[in-house]
Amino acid sequence: MKSDIDALMRARNLDAILIAGGEGYSEVRDYMSNGAHITGGYIVKKLDAEPVLFVSGMETEEAKKSGYQVVGWNELGLMDLYADHDPDTATVLFWEKCLKAAGVDSGTVGLYGRGDINTYVQLFALANQKLDGYQFVGETGRTLFAEAFLTKDEVEIERIKSVADRTNEVVEAAWNYIASHKANDDETVVNEDGEPLTIGMVKRFIRVQLMERGLEDTGMIFAQGRDAGFPHSRGEDAEALKLGQSIVFDLFPRELGGGYHHDMTRTWSIGYATPEVQEAYDDVMTAFDKSLEDFGVGKATHSMQEVVLDYFEGNGHSTGRSDSTANEGYVHSLGHGVGLLIHERPSISHIRREDVWQVGNVVTIEPGLYYPEKGFGVRVEDLFIITENGELISLTSFKKDLVLPLNG
Repeated sequence: MKSDIDALMRARNLDAILIAGGEGYSEVRDYMSNGAHITGGYIVKKLDAEPVLFVSGMETEEAKKSGYQVVGWNELGLMDLYADHDPDTATVLFWEKCLKAAGVDSGTVGLYGRGDINTYVQLFALANQKLDGYQFVGETGRTLFAEAFLTKDEVEIERIKSVADRTNEVVEAAWNYIASHKANDDETVVNEDGEPLTIGMVKRFIRVQLMERGLEDTGMIFAQGRDAGFPHSRGEDAEALKLGQSIVFDLFPRELGGGYHHDMTRTWSIGYATPEVQEAYDDVMTAFDKSLEDFGVGKATHSMQEVVLDYFEGNGHSTGRSDSTANEGYVHSLGHGVGLLIHERPSISHIRREDVWQVGNVVTIEPGLYYPEKGFGVRVEDLFIITENGELISLTSFKKDLVLPLNG
């Protein structure tokens, strides 16, 4: 969590970190500015010191919401640098001014943030060439922020709980919206005028509900029939809802303008479920329950995935372990961390084996079965937190009913 940043810097022999990137939302910038909605600028954190934010004059008041020191670009002569140098050189010389203003006169600096790869490859090399006394470094794998994001503090947990509560309300509203319709003779879901209810209409309804609650869609999945058999198919907007077809509805919104996420999935079958879909759904729900029985703080997360793999394989389903080329059956990991990024550590996978359950983890549990050539897919997903008492508690309260009855 955020209180671990200095220890994580020390473990990497970093004297400072520089958070850079282009305009727009950046998860790391959000994290290190306590959620202040700045859309550009730099953040420098010296080892064992508080961050300092360097922003344009247009953003100083917003940046002050971080509670940290804020320095306007013009105070450091940014415009003079651009007048005297080419843009790339001016940028890295400004990095030097920011570092020195934050008390970092030399040393190893970790470069983090979000921006165009081609731009930062160039700037990274140029900074190491031109800025004497500094060594700029990057990293891959379990980066400093990947490790920091592993566990959440109380403030982060409360933000995630709030997003979760609002997301559950939206999913209930979507259920009720669909249920208010009826079906015609060819089992198409229609409104009172006989017009088909399409996936696009449902998605628009959901997006409005999210906006009304201060949330934004980040690419929901609402996939029916064969499309539901592909885990990340978004669904076709023009397709009408039909009775008896499995619908995988995966909603993972975040705070409006950028921030913390919730992540949940429900599988619905309107009116009735076919025996084949019902059987797959029962297998998924059994796997879901079995996975939770394996949980324990300090245990390796991959153990939970292996419980699910054992169960599905024992019931005749292909998995990514039994057949690494499989495109049907159980074809993904059991879950992942969630926070400012929709996919964070820890991983619940039989391939990534280094993560263990810790207090403060926020994770999804999401077993699924996918049979596109049979015309269906099934997934159920809750978001969980691990409390200070070491309990795994779901933040996803909406019911897990498969059949969505119409009452229009």
